[in-house]
Amino acid sequence: MPIVPANMQTIINDSIAEFLAENGYFYIMHRFDGAARIPFVKKMKERQLISSISVGVKKEEYLFVEELAKQGLVPDYITIDIAHGHSNSVIEMIQCIKARLPETFVIAGNVGTPEAVRELENAGADATKVGIGPGKVCITKIKTGFGTGGWQLAALRWCAKAARKPIIADGGIRTHGDIAKSIRFGATMVMIGSLFAGHEESSGETKIENGVAYKEYFGSASEFQKGEKKNVEGKKIWIQYKGSLKDTLIEMHQDLQSSISYAGGRDLEAIRKVDYVIVKNSIFNGDTI
Repeated sequence: MPIVPANMQTIINDSIAEFLAENGYFYIMHRFDGAARIPFVKKMKERQLISSISVGVKKEEYLFVEELAKQGLVPDYITIDIAHGHSNSVIEMIQCIKARLPETFVIAGNVGTPEAVRELENAGADATKVGIGPGKVCITKIKTGFGTGGWQLAALRWCAKAARKPIIADGGIRTHGDIAKSIRFGATMVMIGSLFAGHEESSGETKIENGVAYKEYFGSASEFQKGEKKNVEGKKIWIQYKGSLKDTLIEMHQDLQSSISYAGGRDLEAIRKVDYVIVKNSIFNGDTI
C-alpha cells in the first residue's frame, strides 16, 4: 500500500516501525532521538527488516553518517528531513550520504516547486518529499507566508510533472479519499500524519476529558518538539483515541481498493489515469463521516 506514517515523534516509534516492516509497509523513523539511531539500524538488520531512518543537516549529522560508514552499517533508506529542502545544506547532505553510503536510498525534502525537485534529483536524491506546511499541526504558511498549505495537490501535480524519480506527497491528508487524490496527481507514495495519530500504539501523552481519551499530536517544528519558543512553525493538538493502528491500516487498504474499483481498474495505475474536475465552493467540500 503506497502510504507511510509521517516521521514525527508522536506518529512513529520503534515498535510501530517493526510492526510496519514485518507486515510489508514502508516506514521512516524520526530523527529526534539521535543516539538511538545506530542501535535501531543494528536491530532491524539483525531481524532482516528494512532499516529506514531520518537525518537533519547540522554538523553532528555528518559525523553520524561517517560513523555509519565506519561501522559498515548501511541503512536501506535515509530521509533528509528539514522544512525547507531546496537548500545547499540538503544538497551537501545528499552528496555526503551518496559518497559514504552509496547503496542507501536517499529521500530528500521537503520541497514545493519543480525546480527544487530537479535540483535535488540532480544532486543524487533517489526520491523527493513534496509538501511545506500543509499538515494539520503545521502553521508555516501562517507564520511565514510560504508553503503549500491550501494548494498541496497543485504543488504535487506541478512537482510530479518535473520529476524523473519517485515523489512522496507529504501533508494535507484529511481523509482516506485524499490518498487516492494524491496518487492521481503524481504521488508514488503518500505520507500521513494526523490520520495515524491517536492510536493505542502511538507515542505521546494520553489524557482523559469528560470520559473520552485523547492522545497528543505535535508538529516537528512546534515548541513541544524543539523545546524552545524559537522559529516555531508547528503546534500541538489532542486527537481522540482511535484504537488499534492495525484496524486503521485495514480500513485504509479497503478504501483504496474501492478507489481503484471506482477508477475502473485493478491496480493503482487506474487511479493515475482517471479524469478529474476541480470543484470550487461546493457544499460538499470538507465532508466528514
